[in-house]
Amino acid sequence: MKNENSQNTSENKPILVLGASGKTGRRVISGLKNLGQSVRIGSRKATPAFDWNHEAGWDACLAGVDSVYVNYVPDLAVVGATDSISAFIAKAKSHGVRKLVLLSGRGEAEAQACERLVQESGLAWTIVRASWFNQNFSEGAFIDMVRGNRISLPAGDIPEPFVDVNDIAEVAVAALTDSRHDGEVYEVTGPRAMTFEEVAKELSSALGREIVYRKIPHDAFVSAVAESGAPKDVVWIMDYLFATVLDGRNAHVTDGVQRALGRPAKDFSDYAREVAATGAWKEGA
Repeated sequence: MKNENSQNTSENKPILVLGASGKTGRRVISGLKNLGQSVRIGSRKATPAFDWNHEAGWDACLAGVDSVYVNYVPDLAVVGATDSISAFIAKAKSHGVRKLVLLSGRGEAEAQACERLVQESGLAWTIVRASWFNQNFSEGAFIDMVRGNRISLPAGDIPEPFVDVNDIAEVAVAALTDSRHDGEVYEVTGPRAMTFEEVAKELSSALGREIVYRKIPHDAFVSAVAESGAPKDVVWIMDYLFATVLDGRNAHVTDGVQRALGRPAKDFSDYAREVAATGAWKEGA
């Protein structure tokens, strides 16, 4: 187990958490604060504000920072991500940042290119390479499908080892506060791979009502996302993920959570029961 005794960052300088309002970011902030760490919020609504599209504002966010949780929005696979990550690394080095912890994606060549930039930066680093999130069904794009009792997506029988974002955040917090995680690539997944039909069955069991999975044509799905008013980059990433990444390349479980935290990853069924108890999936909510 690698995180028995967290080591404070240098002189308790602040840790910058990017994507602070996102699924992992807000949990990373909570975990760091629970350890007594000083945190700087990295978001467009914070002061100083952080925006990946406004490089001039990065200096104020990085000044005096010890480490950074790097969460690139919308995804490291998008065009221009490597340029942004490279520019950010240069800024971070100029401000004396000691370490970068990068949230990355499995099976994405573009994301792995960004990983290499971090690994070759000359700074201390940890890579957290994650599979698809459990919380996509409760905090993201698919929550209304669950509430409506039908998950309609262009996925076939390829399984995905969905990972819980609480596990991702805990790994990131450990990496940000303990140098024993330096130089590690933690590929984090849940403990089993599941098809979307199996996900629907788990949700049905947790909710006590039938949730069905229906496969729909890829083009129809992408068109529906676009017609919903989603930003162009969100439409692009949904198209990319279902057309490219969900092809079997990631249909295997890894031990990243166990290696980083010394415990198993949370199972989807436990996640489903916990969320069901909150009422988040109530019909018509």
